[in-house]
Parts: sequence; structure tokens; C-alpha cells
Amino acid sequence: MMDKRVASIAEALSGVRDGAVVLVGGFGAVGQPNMLMDGLAEQGARELTIVANNAGWGRETGIPRLMGLGRVRKIVCSFPKGSVIFDELFRAGKLEVELVPQGTLAERIRAAGAGIPAFYTPTGVGTRMGEGKEVREFAGRSFLLEQALQADVALIEAWRADRWGNLTYRGSGRNFNPIMAMAARLTIVQAHDVVELGELDPEIVVTPGIFVDRVVRVARE
Repeated sequence: MMDKRVASIAEALSGVRDGAVVLVGGFGAVGQPNMLMDGLAEQGARELTIVANNAGWGRETGIPRLMGLGRVRKIVCSFPKGSVIFDELFRAGKLEVELVPQGTLAERIRAAGAGIPAFYTPTGVGTRMGEGKEVREFAGRSFLLEQALQADVALIEAWRADRWGNLTYRGSGRNFNPIMAMAARLTIVQAHDVVELGELDPEIVVTPGIFVDRVVRVARE
């Protein structure tokens, strides 16, 4: 019987290795898998590359906590400036940063999930973000070649899940989470409700269970 439910955060994060590329869902402070992030801090993996829309908030939880513990080697994001920890580490030369325009970041992740190795976009042409990248012209307009962003692990927040890993989201929690769930070799989900098969209306399932490996239930924040 296929059952992707696990009993604890620790079990959900078992096997995450040093040097992993980790996708972290969320947009601003909404839809972030904070319980999984705190669990990753306890799990101990180091030299991580974190891919997220932003670098988190405050110091005590999520991405800032991981950065403060010295576990993050590199961060790939669009909006890093909300985190004091990020500023401190970046200015001290202790953190590598790759800034990616938000739409390009989303498409690089989506492309990885769809099996597309690269794509062309006009965003960034003629700027520092385009330095060193292939440029081609289509219909008289210049485009940059961007690589898909495949990851080792995706940490996802969902509202409801079933034992097969089918997921639904609530409101703006449906942001980077669905595309990130498709783009990693190991997708780990924290869900507020885990229900029996048949309780999720197929019409509202956003992420099919084929993309999910582990589901752990967490209390609603």
C-alpha cells in the first residue's frame, strides 16, 4: 500500500546531504515551510544552496536561522534584503549570492519540473545579470539563454494532503510551492491536514502525488 506519510519532521528530512540544492517554497512570509526549515537546522546538513523567492525574515526561524548557523553556502533568490542575517553574512564575504529576476526564477524552476533544460527570455538583456550568458535574436529582439534550475530537495508547505501525496493549497500559499514540488529529486511536504484517500476532490488537487515523496503533518500556525 503506497503511503507517503511520515511520523516526524526528523524522519521527513532524513537523507538530506551536505551540499544539497534545496528549493524552499513561499512568497514573503506566506507559504514558507518553516517547520521543515527548523527541522533542517536540527538535522545538520551543511554547505547548502538555498533557492527561494526571498532570504526570509528575522533571525530565529527558517532561512535566516540556517544562515546564522553557518549551514548555507549560497542563496539563489530575487529579494534578499528582508533578512538582517543575510546582510551581515554577505557584507562579511561569508555567503555567495545569485540574484535572479522573480519571473526568471519561477520559469527556471518550472522548466526543470517540465523537463525543459533551458529557455530564452528578454529579462536581463544588456544588464549585469546577462553577463556571460548566450544572447540570441528572435524577430528583431534580443533574448538571454537561462538554464533550468533542478534541485536535490524541495521543502513545500501545503494546506491539505492525502497519503498518496496529492496536495491542495490555501490562498496565496499557492505561490512557488507547486512548481518547486515538481523540480526536485526529493520533495518533502509539511501539511496542515493529512486526510484519507478520497477526501480530496480531484478538481482541487494542485500538485499530484507523483511529484511528492514524503508528507508530514504539522499544527496550523
